[in-house]
Amino acid sequence: MTPKKKPLLGMTPTELKEMTALLGMPAFTAKQIAEWIYVKHATSIEQMTNISKTNRKILAEQYEVGAMAPLERLESVDGTVKYLFPTENGKFVESVFIPDKDRGTLCVSSQVGCKMNCLFCQTGKQGFDGQLSATDILNQIYALPEAERLTNIVMMGQGEPMDNLDNILKTINILTRPWGYAWSPKRITVSSVGVKNKLKRFLDETDCHIAISMHSPLHEQRLQLMPAEKQMSIEEVVRLLKTYDFTHQRRCSFEYICFAHLNDSMQHAQEIIKLTRGLECRVNLIRFHEIPGVDLPASDETRMEQLRDYLTGHGVFTTIRASRGQDIFAACGLLSTKKKCEQ
Repeated sequence: MTPKKKPLLGMTPTELKEMTALLGMPAFTAKQIAEWIYVKHATSIEQMTNISKTNRKILAEQYEVGAMAPLERLESVDGTVKYLFPTENGKFVESVFIPDKDRGTLCVSSQVGCKMNCLFCQTGKQGFDGQLSATDILNQIYALPEAERLTNIVMMGQGEPMDNLDNILKTINILTRPWGYAWSPKRITVSSVGVKNKLKRFLDETDCHIAISMHSPLHEQRLQLMPAEKQMSIEEVVRLLKTYDFTHQRRCSFEYICFAHLNDSMQHAQEIIKLTRGLECRVNLIRFHEIPGVDLPASDETRMEQLRDYLTGHGVFTTIRASRGQDIFAACGLLSTKKKCEQ
């Protein structure tokens, strides 16, 4: 059986230098490979024409670019597109491309499934099926048919990014360094329920935006909705965030799915105001998309507007996020590859 080739996609210059040295290639070859992958977006080693034919042949014996095209494409009536990508270990993840005038946003997955098991999330019902490598995470961007239209990415797909932090940080490094994609970190937003120690490390080691899944400002209620509240409470999360500066370009936001008569009252609004006082932030209200086996009622438009207006009127800038791709199960909380991974 022929050994599986290793992907070049996801390797840093340091890793490429070590690899090329082991293969007996000149040191500058590592820089050439990095440029072909991250700047020119090559799809094969044969395209790397400033590397000698001999060295390309040696490289191709053990390595490949590693880009894997999506296996399925579903397009919503609103133009949102959901893709199914294969992973290195034979699993599957979903990514969502959201076009909006001159903006193109990609919702990227970080894990196959998720350990957090939030009550309202279809991905959580899938359970945890494995970490995505930096190659897998980058591939969702690299092999995206609309890659040239991307203006920003949100790591809000399947999985909890802080639970796969090493690979998230490696991906961000490749996306933002001059030798990589050379993106501004302000083009990247990473979401989290709040994971002790990991959230602080992310905030310290990157300048990317952070979006915290709040969904309730009340400890007991959030605990019922989100088991992760037990390990790091929303109060602890906000206390940590208040030690960072979000008054300039870096943004802090809170995601808040609205459930009718559960977390959409004026009492909840007052608690959000009290909790976030002194923190430069915004709140994004999100419509609940029903999932099988979960008896949670969605707030109606009127209650969401009342909540938005009350919060904004009391100094917490709040928006109602447009729901995109619900008809293809691409909207918030609906991503799942459980059936594919079980086949």
